[in-house]
Amino acid sequence: MSLSSKEAILAAARRAAQAHGYGGLNFRDLAEEVGIRAASIYYHFPSKADLGAAVAKRYREDTAARLEAIQAETADPLLCLHRYPEIFRQSLENGNRLCLGSFMSAEYDDLPEMVKLQVQAFADVNMAWLSNLLSATGVVNTRMAEQRARAIFAAIAGAQLMARSRSDISLFDALIESYRQAGLLPA
Repeated sequence: MSLSSKEAILAAARRAAQAHGYGGLNFRDLAEEVGIRAASIYYHFPSKADLGAAVAKRYREDTAARLEAIQAETADPLLCLHRYPEIFRQSLENGNRLCLGSFMSAEYDDLPEMVKLQVQAFADVNMAWLSNLLSATGVVNTRMAEQRARAIFAAIAGAQLMARSRSDISLFDALIESYRQAGLLPA
C-alpha cells in the first residue's frame, strides 16, 4: 500500500469523524470510499484506536499549522484573534461538519486512551495560541489570558454546535458577532 493510500484513508477517516465522530470510523465504509479492501487499512492502522489517534493527531497538526499561518499573514494579534473563528466555520462550510476535536470531546468517555490524548492536545494547542495572542494584545493581563482563552474556545465550539444542529452557518456568524459585542472576543 502506498503512502497516497494512507493519506486517502486519513482524509476519508477525517471526513467520517467530523460527520459521525469516533464511532463513525468504520473500516469497511472507509475502504469502500478509498477504493481498497477493508483488510488493507490494517496495514497502516492495526486498530480503530490507532486510526482514531492518527486522525486526531493530523487534525491537531493541521490546525496548529493553520494558526501559525494566520499569525504569519499578519503581525496584528487583534486581527489574528478576529480570524480565529474561521477555522470552525470552515468545518460547517464543509458539509455541515463539526470540529473533529469538539466531536470527539463529546465522545470522550468512549474513546481509547491514545485518542483522548490527541483530543486534549488539540484543545491545548488552541488555548495556548489564543492565550498568547490575548496577552500580546494587552486585552487581558497574562494571568487572565488562559482563562479567557478557555472561554473563547468553548464559546466558539458551542456556536459551531448550535449552527450545525440547525444547518445554519448564519447562526454561527451571529453568535460570533454577539461574542464580539459582549467583549468575549476582542472586536
